[in-house]
Amino acid sequence: MRAIYLDCFSGLSGNMLLGAFLAAGMPVEVLESELRRLPMADEFRLKVSAVKKNGIAATYVDVELLGEGNEHDHDHVHDGGHPHRTMRDVRDILERSSLSAEVKATSLKIFHALAQAEGKVHGMVPEEVHFHEVGAVDSIVDIVGAAICLDYLEIEKVFASSVNTGSGTVDTQHGLMMVPAPATAELLRLFPTYHQGAAKELTTPTGAAVLAALAEFSGHVPADLLTECIAYGAGTWELDLPNVVRIYIGEYKGNGKRDLSLIETNIDDMDAQLFGYVSERLFALGALDVWTTPIGMKKNRPAQMLSVLVAEDNKEQCIFAIFSETTSIGMRVLHVDERIEATRHTALVDTPHGKVRCKVSAYGGKIVSLSPEYDDCREIAVREGIPLKRVRQEALDDLRERLGE
Repeated sequence: MRAIYLDCFSGLSGNMLLGAFLAAGMPVEVLESELRRLPMADEFRLKVSAVKKNGIAATYVDVELLGEGNEHDHDHVHDGGHPHRTMRDVRDILERSSLSAEVKATSLKIFHALAQAEGKVHGMVPEEVHFHEVGAVDSIVDIVGAAICLDYLEIEKVFASSVNTGSGTVDTQHGLMMVPAPATAELLRLFPTYHQGAAKELTTPTGAAVLAALAEFSGHVPADLLTECIAYGAGTWELDLPNVVRIYIGEYKGNGKRDLSLIETNIDDMDAQLFGYVSERLFALGALDVWTTPIGMKKNRPAQMLSVLVAEDNKEQCIFAIFSETTSIGMRVLHVDERIEATRHTALVDTPHGKVRCKVSAYGGKIVSLSPEYDDCREIAVREGIPLKRVRQEALDDLRERLGE
């Protein structure tokens, strides 16, 4: 499986992570194109530049707010004067976007981790938390952008080092706070932390939320990670210590076996429109797959069987979500002995009408599937006024020619 290791020796923020992904090969034009799927895409644009931090070549990403005058130091400002948003507002933004279900789910998972932390710190229900730094446009872009990069690069596993939080104080909406900020400290409970270097905030709530939602601690680069690329994403500070995050990206050859469960429940009394929302919630909580199957129940009542494939560490969260979000009053939980997956990577092909991402899957050293990205093909078909099947076929023809098939 594809994996990354984040070396957070100088902390982590949202734009440092985006810079690292771009330096590691994420095409900036793809990131920008995907971010334009957000309903507030006209409020910002990315500024990407090559910089050096203590002699280390790195990529710096900033989000320029359109119509706001000039950009601000978005790494370390906890309230940039933007409208505050609740978790409900952020969820609405994502639901109204045309992003893929995978990107939405990953973004929601990160935001959910942050809402939980902020809610605990401020004694509030997570859904009612008013995000300040993370409610700002630039931080929404950072989190959704990270989800886009993870999806495009097909990263399935995230490892992270111990985290340098920095020290000192930071200005927030609630006044002067110690570093790490309370929400950051809450999010990093399961990670070893330390502070080294200047008295600055090196790890922001955004960066900490990504780690809390997605990463597993590893004291060093995993021995089973076959590193293909090492790259650096830059932060804002000029310090004695290089203000960068180092990313290792490659193929993880570790034991991929995990304890998996299949949760099933039969539902015959719920509005069918709700299943889409339920699926998004389950994906956001770490479900590996979610699907429904039309079935017939007693007295020939039409119904849907909801099935959820989930790892053991996320099972209880998904069970609680099913009880909370559906009309189910009981479910079956079956142990899954093995899950076999083909290896996957993304190829970008040029059609006569534009670029299309295609998923290439292989098993046993042989290609077993080629699949053009539906969203890319649909966008071209709508824009050019041509049949969707024609765009898909052109993408497949180009890819097969490149692969020599």
